[in-house]
Amino acid sequence: MLPQGPPARRLLGAAALIGGVPSLALLALLLAGEVTVLPGLLALLAVAAAALALARIWLGSLGRLSDAMRRAEAGEAELPEIPGPPLLPSVAEIAEGVRRLARSQRERAELVVRLRRADEAIVEKLPDPLVVLDAAGQELRANAAARLLFGTAAGGGDLAALRRHPALAEALDAALADAAPRQVDVSLPVPVARELLVHVIPMEPPLADGGRVVLLLSDRTRDRAVERMRVDFVANASHELRTPLASLIGFIETLRGPAQGDAEAQARFLGIMAEQSERMRRLIDDLLGLSRIEITEHQPPTGRVDLGLLAASEAAAMAPILAGRAVTLESALAEGAVAAPADAGQLAQVVRNLLENAVRYGRDGGTVRLSVARAEPGGRWPSRPGVVLAVADDGPGIARHHLPRLTERFYRVDRGRARHAGGTGLGLAIVKHVVNRHRGQLAIESEEGAGAAFLVWLPAEG
Repeated sequence: MLPQGPPARRLLGAAALIGGVPSLALLALLLAGEVTVLPGLLALLAVAAAALALARIWLGSLGRLSDAMRRAEAGEAELPEIPGPPLLPSVAEIAEGVRRLARSQRERAELVVRLRRADEAIVEKLPDPLVVLDAAGQELRANAAARLLFGTAAGGGDLAALRRHPALAEALDAALADAAPRQVDVSLPVPVARELLVHVIPMEPPLADGGRVVLLLSDRTRDRAVERMRVDFVANASHELRTPLASLIGFIETLRGPAQGDAEAQARFLGIMAEQSERMRRLIDDLLGLSRIEITEHQPPTGRVDLGLLAASEAAAMAPILAGRAVTLESALAEGAVAAPADAGQLAQVVRNLLENAVRYGRDGGTVRLSVARAEPGGRWPSRPGVVLAVADDGPGIARHHLPRLTERFYRVDRGRARHAGGTGLGLAIVKHVVNRHRGQLAIESEEGAGAAFLVWLPAEG
């Protein structure tokens, strides 16, 4: 019985094609009486059987050859030997050609992959930030410098803010419209201020991953910060140093003149001059420290800090200052509250400034509470993991209308009291900029007569 279905029809069709001519010739001879009936019929049966056998071999060879070509298309470099009956000579030659073609294509594909990996490695290690966008302005990839600049994985919030910037969006549309590069200055105010020069480079034809636009970024934030630092330092120093310098000059003139022979006046004046000199030293140190923090504020830190251990160390170092004001320190420091990414030196300065602030502006003989705890997600803090540092005092408190301005440079609620306490007016400004660099949050809670609390939320390990 012949096989059924489409393969049977193909087999019969091939057999008819192969044995059709000999069969018709034998049939004509039979009809003309040139061949006796029995030998003629046997010859017809032999031709049909031979045609069917040859058709089966032919179709099987073509089927296996088709399978080999599909595997070659799929990228197999070394095709296995085709099993089954031997191929027809012509089909075997084609199979060998397919095998060579598959090997050549695979070698070319491997070469393309190696070249693409080399290109990606070069782009990844470029010192300048680079971002690839598709035709819709969506990010496809960003190199290591770009990820470091934005302090987040590709597609993060900082990078999304850059893509939404009106000036950049306009430059992208124009570059895609006429295939000409553009250059645009972009200022990003949040989460920290950044000044970027963006080169918008359209790709024609598109990159292998569909990239249509390459953004090459130059971070000008540090340069602009240095420029502002010079101007601010001169302005702030000239303003804040004027009073202590005038005092020193006046006392020096008095010591040279009327008090030249007065030992008691000399001792008193020299003591005041020492206080004013120390005040100037603290002021210059704080100004320089604040300037250094502002220069690097746009670059997130890379380390990790156990905030509880850090706070305990800073509290121990401040024991003499606490004792001098008869202040009691109450601590509640959670173990394993790790801030990351974090800069240990800058966070130590935050703890130190907040403790000094609480001692200076709290009450003599009062209590300062220092705590470190893991943040509860939601509520006032972000939903991602975090730790909270809190410093609270039981002093006179701060009127509500002063709270928004406390982190401004040299802003003082009570100028006379602040100078008497030895503050420079820069401590909370330093805290604010350090917290900004760590992508954290600073909250101040206070009411008149009820003390003040300073809370710092910092991102933590997940």
